[in-house]
Amino acid sequence: MSHSNSTASAPPQRAVRRNPTLTGELLAEFAGTAILILFGVGVVAQVVAGQNGGDDSIHWAWGLGVTFGIYVAGRTTGAHLNPAVTIALAVFQGFSWRKVLPYSVAQFLGALVAALIVRWVYADAIATVDPDTTSATQGIFSTLPGEGVSIGTAFLDQVVGTAILVFLIFAISQTRAMPPGANLAPFIVGLVVVGIGMAWGSNAGYAINPARDFGPRVASWLTGYSTAMREPVGNQFYFWVPIVAPVLGGLIGGALYKVLVERHLPDEDAAEPEGRVRTDH
Repeated sequence: MSHSNSTASAPPQRAVRRNPTLTGELLAEFAGTAILILFGVGVVAQVVAGQNGGDDSIHWAWGLGVTFGIYVAGRTTGAHLNPAVTIALAVFQGFSWRKVLPYSVAQFLGALVAALIVRWVYADAIATVDPDTTSATQGIFSTLPGEGVSIGTAFLDQVVGTAILVFLIFAISQTRAMPPGANLAPFIVGLVVVGIGMAWGSNAGYAINPARDFGPRVASWLTGYSTAMREPVGNQFYFWVPIVAPVLGGLIGGALYKVLVERHLPDEDAAEPEGRVRTDH
């Protein structure tokens, strides 16, 4: 009995194209933001409670956290990891408005869960240096205005810092501009965060991300920091500053990029202009 070679004669099957579902996108944003916070809040816990390291290690670990978080979520969502970025993308880059709230919630939950993990792991060290869980260690989890810095100045600081962040994210991700290679872009965005921390970190701790600040702030409030929502000097509510100011700053940064740069970019297939200094290769 002969066997026909049905496998050889059959047309090749096409691979099923897989597009991420909204659930998959939200899980990616959750995971990417959690990675960001595990590195960022973790390094501040090490410096403040573990008394190991300093400002430079904080800036670099936050930047690395951003880089690794983008590598986690980038293929699925582009790795927003920040409600201010998500809102700016919806306003200026056509991101779906129906996804803005779910993305923001996923980012907040990722930050919350990661901060709870840091709180758990560093509980002994925190109890050693600050057994009453006061503002002395609250800065591990969320930002506060620096000494002598008013809430108004802290608000302005967060507007400016987030405007810089979003402006540069748009520049790095704009295909008509001069973007880095796909595998290098997360590292460049991480360097942007390092630079913002080094240049704009003293006034208000460079939250530049509502989820990054509010998620860990809620985690600290749930685990014993009764004054987590207030600033320590005047005891005024402060939690809203790193939420509202970054959103406003992101919108300003996105608008400035559209007006100053994007509207003037040449088409991707445009001829090389005479006299241009070559910077793309």
